[in-house]
Amino acid sequence: MPTEAVLKVTILGCGGSAGVPRLGGGAGPGDGFGDWGVCDPAEPRNRRLRSAILVEGPEGGRLLVDAGPDLREQLLTAGIGRLDAVVFTHQHADHIMGVDEMRPLNRSIGGVIPAYGTEETLEDVGRRFDYAFLPPTPTFYRPALVALPVPLAGEFTAAGLALRTFEQDHKVMRTLGLRIGGFAYSTDVVELPEKSLATLEGIDTWVVGCFQRDPHPVHANIGRVLEWVERLRPRRTVLTHMGPDMDYAMLREMLPPGIEPAYDGMRLEVPS
Repeated sequence: MPTEAVLKVTILGCGGSAGVPRLGGGAGPGDGFGDWGVCDPAEPRNRRLRSAILVEGPEGGRLLVDAGPDLREQLLTAGIGRLDAVVFTHQHADHIMGVDEMRPLNRSIGGVIPAYGTEETLEDVGRRFDYAFLPPTPTFYRPALVALPVPLAGEFTAAGLALRTFEQDHKVMRTLGLRIGGFAYSTDVVELPEKSLATLEGIDTWVVGCFQRDPHPVHANIGRVLEWVERLRPRRTVLTHMGPDMDYAMLREMLPPGIEPAYDGMRLEVPS
């Protein structure tokens, strides 16, 4: 019998905008080695780079979702030397500041990398990295991307994958949610419009942003995610974009079955 086609998803980073630990720290022996909050520094899964994922399709296409300042380290650690496309969920620095690191990937594939996002996001990325959207040079001495705008709610194809987009409320801006078959990715979100929840109906695995335990003005907290999960009932929910309030062992103990914290390097397989 033929095997079921699956998506392979790698959590390249699951931290908030400052990562875990954050720069700084209190007075004492640990001063300067970072602010871990309540996270246990002895637990490797508490060390979190900025949020990004890699999705690999059944036919081998590789789609990067967000390219933050830790991109080089993330791709080297995951053993990824080739990409077919990138999607930017929004234009905050922790999701785009790795654009310059993509130059060796241009050399690896010998071509320009398609870059998807809303028109607003791509315009902002283009202002910050204008040189990355110029015609490519023969030796790719600068990164080479081509901007391909997509709607907040619609469909498009990238890296051989069929994607559906849905709108997310981040309060300070709208962000792009993504659904690929039975998989969905929602980072930097505090509220989901009714139409977006409808798009998420029937998902198998959901990686969703959850910055902390208590309510936050621009990010979902545990209570909000639990409300969404109660409605959508995915088989598996994985929390990402977590801050120093979210200790891995504590979360494993307190979260109900079917909900778990991500960790950098985590690999998921989802029916496509």
